[in-house]
Amino acid sequence: MQSRTSALIVAAGSGTRAGGDIPKQYASIAGKAVLAHAIDALAAHPRIDDIRVVIGAGQEALYAEAIGGRRLAEPIIGGATRRESVANGLAAANGDYVLIHDAARPFLPFEVIDRLLAAIGENPGAVPVLPVADTLAEAGGTLGATVPREKLVRVQTPQAFHTDAILAAHRAWDPHREATDDAQIARAAGLVVAMVEGSPTLDKLTYPADFAAAERRLAAAMVSRTALGFDVHGFTEGDGLWIGGVRIPHSRALAGHSDADVGLHALTDALLGTIGDGDIGTHFPPSDPQWRGASSDRFLIHARNLITARGGRIDHVDLTIICEEPKIGPHRGAIRARIAELLGLPEVKISIKATTTEGLGFTGRREGVAAQALATVRLPETEK
Repeated sequence: MQSRTSALIVAAGSGTRAGGDIPKQYASIAGKAVLAHAIDALAAHPRIDDIRVVIGAGQEALYAEAIGGRRLAEPIIGGATRRESVANGLAAANGDYVLIHDAARPFLPFEVIDRLLAAIGENPGAVPVLPVADTLAEAGGTLGATVPREKLVRVQTPQAFHTDAILAAHRAWDPHREATDDAQIARAAGLVVAMVEGSPTLDKLTYPADFAAAERRLAAAMVSRTALGFDVHGFTEGDGLWIGGVRIPHSRALAGHSDADVGLHALTDALLGTIGDGDIGTHFPPSDPQWRGASSDRFLIHARNLITARGGRIDHVDLTIICEEPKIGPHRGAIRARIAELLGLPEVKISIKATTTEGLGFTGRREGVAAQALATVRLPETEK
């Protein structure tokens, strides 16, 4: 039977040195939580079968917001120390092998995972390391003697182990002592821990400057995409219609399977187009009765979440409503504010325009309303 590999992400810390109002694992980089970057990197590897996340008590709401629509098992509540948090996570691990990873190291290359999995095929444990490039010296009131660096390395995560071996090592560890990492616990139990080549992208995010540097690095590696959306709905009997998430009183309504919000439908299609993920009918088929009368807010939020899950960032959206009636001008501000709220963007990134067809065509004959939308997003270069 083929072996299974679990990944355990430790995200229970308070992250106080990073500054900000929330723990650093929930802070955003390039429009996505640090924790979500780590989850996606592990989930994308074909050899990772299961991902569990250890969070701090009281962090449930932050965790739910960070993972968005990702389908994961319930988070594990950690302990007072990192060691206790890992022990709680290991008790729930169900793979033959386990990768223990710090959420504060969000940029995990495939090749590091490959090297770790190859190493634990022959050893009970393996860790990624990098050589020490800087001069090391003893600290004191003044600079002390230099320390030879030739035999020193920087140890990173994820750290890979046979699950039963590292679980036994944790259980044997003196609970009155603290450990800097799981490799220390493994070696204390007599386990051989192999070293593999790590990566500079795995450096831990600790201080505000680290986050700024990560943001710049990701921004430079992102590509811009623009896509068009278009939708049309005809008038039917009613006393109002939805446009851009705002209900506008009118002598008629718009006909459609959902709430027939022509503006949000066009904008949803534009956003889906930026990631090449079909159209609104692909995700919400009109033949499915569950979407009858549904609020189009849900469609737009779904498209937004799909972009966010891919590490994307919405830069700007532009919506043009085409109709003779109703008059859009009096409602333009409300529409702009509502779309900004749904997309989680400042209003300056939302453009709302309205025009007529000078009496020509079906909109000119007052038979319905059309909408055209453009969306511009940035996606990681790997999504090109």
